[in-house]
Amino acid sequence: MVTDSDDKVRPSLRDMMRQRTVSTEIGDRVPAGLRITTAYAWRFLVVAAAIGVAVWLIIQFKLLVVPLLVSLLLSALLWPAFSWMVRRRVPRWLAIVVSIISMLVVVAALLWLAVWQITLQWDSVQERTLEAVDQFRMYLIDGPLHLTESDIDGFLAQIWEFVEQQASLLWSGALAIGTTVGHVLTGALLALFILICLLADGGAIWRWTIRLFPRTARDTADSAGRAGWATVINYARTQLLVATIDAIGIGLGAFLLGVPLAIPVGILVFLGAFVPFIGAIVTGAIAVFLALVYNGPWIAFWMLVVVLGVQQIESHILQPILMGSAVKVHPLAVVLVVAGGTMIAGIPGALFAVPLAAFVNVVAVHISRRHDRTRSGPPPAEELIWTTVPRQKGRTS
Repeated sequence: MVTDSDDKVRPSLRDMMRQRTVSTEIGDRVPAGLRITTAYAWRFLVVAAAIGVAVWLIIQFKLLVVPLLVSLLLSALLWPAFSWMVRRRVPRWLAIVVSIISMLVVVAALLWLAVWQITLQWDSVQERTLEAVDQFRMYLIDGPLHLTESDIDGFLAQIWEFVEQQASLLWSGALAIGTTVGHVLTGALLALFILICLLADGGAIWRWTIRLFPRTARDTADSAGRAGWATVINYARTQLLVATIDAIGIGLGAFLLGVPLAIPVGILVFLGAFVPFIGAIVTGAIAVFLALVYNGPWIAFWMLVVVLGVQQIESHILQPILMGSAVKVHPLAVVLVVAGGTMIAGIPGALFAVPLAAFVNVVAVHISRRHDRTRSGPPPAEELIWTTVPRQKGRTS
């Protein structure tokens, strides 16, 4: 017996079958290349949206993210010495104290050297700078531009008027700088606290992080994360060596050429060299400027030769050999990553772009290799040597 409900169901089933037939016919008429392209396209859009949301969240919580990344980079830098002390049965708390105090002593010593030489040579540098300004003023008057003193004074008056008009903006900028200083101090204390926690209980923190993954993915996430962490340690250790070589080269060159403030310049180069390729050039330009003002154009030329020479050694020897083997990222990718990080997050983006890219690269390659090995079947016999458990006596296979 046919009921009204059957009459309602049957048309709906017929409509569903008709729609499925039409969609199948349309799918068959779409070229295979277009289907594959659209499949990749929508997945790429989903991944790009996820990355965009992650970057937006990082920017919103930058006051927390930057200290966390700084502490991770410092822990990677201190980890070889810290783990060496722990393996020698030094108490963990004592190893933490020695590592952190040693780091603070090195930083304080560098700052003391910089302040000492600045206070020692500041008067002569200031006097020579005023003389250079007067010489430049005379060049504008007697040189090919043939400016008059009234023209120069007029330009200076316009500049001073502009500064007075922007006084409110300058005051708000000073308040912003005060706020930034407060943020820097708060971030430094937070980074120090995170660093102590990572050295004291990093293993437990990592195990808790692994438990956030699905049970079937925990082994892969654990091994990939450890491989990425080893790469970050290699990056920090290698970049420390590269920065030291850059600082010694440019600082020693400035000292031999008689450029003032050679020690502060070397310290700035050391800090700036943690941004690969770009940092040493930007900080080395300060040495060239000081040489131009204090020593004249000929010494400035040779200072520029020193800076470019050290940069060429870094670009063609240190970065490809040392950093290439430690980070496993092509120099072109390093430059692009640093530029992109600078565009997104400024100085912190340039500083953390390379270690983050190296970590992501190693993790992705590790996961891909494990996935390919799983799909291709059991590993070869020589790989089983490292994972085979000895068979207990009295048990049969």
